[in-house]
This record gives sequence, structure tokens and C-alpha cells, in this order.
Amino acid sequence: MDGRGRLRTVIAGIGVDIVEIARLEAALRRTPELASRLFTEAERSALGERRAPAARAVSLAGCFAAKEALAKVLGAPAGLRWTDAEVARDPAGRPFLHVRGTVAAAARRQGIGTWHLSLSHDGGLCVAMVVAERGGDPAGADGGEQSARSGGKGARSGEPSTRSGGKGTRSSGGPPGRARDRRSGRAAR
Repeated sequence: MDGRGRLRTVIAGIGVDIVEIARLEAALRRTPELASRLFTEAERSALGERRAPAARAVSLAGCFAAKEALAKVLGAPAGLRWTDAEVARDPAGRPFLHVRGTVAAAARRQGIGTWHLSLSHDGGLCVAMVVAERGGDPAGADGGEQSARSGGKGARSGEPSTRSGGKGTRSSGGPPGRARDRRSGRAAR
């Protein structure tokens, strides 16, 4: 409540995007310099650890879908740089967002202080969902960068995360220990 008995809006926005993995892979083959315009050095170098070309394509499709979903949350303002949003992974492999520069500035203007990211892939498609919350320290404790880390205490997210069921589905911001794989009924890793 805001002190006057009214509820405060916590969710600032939700963005969803879906990417056809083969289409992104073909675009990157056609235009190799596209990778450096769309993806950070860390996103591209993390691919060196993945040997199979299919795994590289899935990873980049997830990054691209997450960036598109994040832009939708912000209302796609002009001047956003693709490399000012980065998809990273915690030690358990769960994705999180790290924003800086133009993206952090747009989030600051909208009072966004927390990001949640969920990625899933199946059937040649990758989908990303980004939820932005108001509050926290919109400017970022480091003067302009924000992160929402899954698994443990992140710079902007005080909530732990789990994977929710389904092939390739990972999300941040949920309660620990409750996620279950829909197919087996076992606790998700």
C-alpha cells in the first residue's frame, strides 16, 4: 500500500518474444558481423564452451528473444543498444539479465529496479518472457548497471529462483524447491 490505502503497482511490464532458431542461425551465417552488433562479447565467448553448432544456435536464439522481450517491456524506445542488455547464467545454468548503458537508462526513467527472465526452447523455437518490477534501486547500486540473478541474492533480485517444468524451461524469481518436471513429476534440477 502507498500510505493512502491504495495498492502500488509492482509490475512495470511484461514482454514476450519467440525466435525461430534456424532463421536466426541463417541470418548469422549470411551476415557474420551481425553477431557482434546483437550479442555481447560474454554472450559470444560463452558459446566457445558449447561444442555442438545446434547448442550455439539455441543459446543465441534465447539471448535474442530475451533482448526483444526486454525491449517490449520498455516500450521499444529509440536508441537502445542490443549489447547494453546481456543474458548470463548463474553457476547452476539459470539465465539472468544484466543491463547497462542505454537499457539501464530507459529502465531508470520508468522506475524499473528488478528483472525476471524465463527462457524455453522446443520444436525449433525459443521463447523468452521478461517481467520488470518497479522499486529497488532503479539507478543500480553501481551507478547505472542492473542485474537480476537467478539462484541466490542478485544485485536487483532478492528472490531465489527455480526452473519450472518442461523441456528447456528456466525461470527466475520463483520460490525454491517447488518446481516440478511436468513429465516425470520429479523436482526440477
